[in-house]
Amino acid sequence: MVLVLNRTYFPEGTQGVLEWNGTIVCYTIELPWLGNQKWISCIPEGEYILQKRFSPKFKWHLHLMNVPRRDLILIHPANDARKELMGCIAPVTKHTEIGKGSNSRKALEKLKTMVYAALERKEEIKISIQSKKEIV
Repeated sequence: MVLVLNRTYFPEGTQGVLEWNGTIVCYTIELPWLGNQKWISCIPEGEYILQKRFSPKFKWHLHLMNVPRRDLILIHPANDARKELMGCIAPVTKHTEIGKGSNSRKALEKLKTMVYAALERKEEIKISIQSKKEIV
């Protein structure tokens, strides 16, 4: 299973559309692209393996493995990238502004349902992060 995240970059943040087999699963928000700097930039485009992860703060969520020069890049709930993310990806049900969205927990539950079911079937799950268009 390969999820495709098509990004659009803006100075204030990064907007995304997450799809599986051409169907939109949810939208995403991230920090702006700032050269993959820890805590202030979104991660580089590429393909990453997804795994289940639990933490007391986020409960069950997703972990992107082997991100260059970065650790603990997660997919977890957040509705404001600048205030709630440090390089991670937040699923949202819709974009409300650049780097902001709504109903993140609901979007994460929808995504987890799909991904966790595939993991139960012993499938490898990947996310392919791509640019929808050039930096604005």
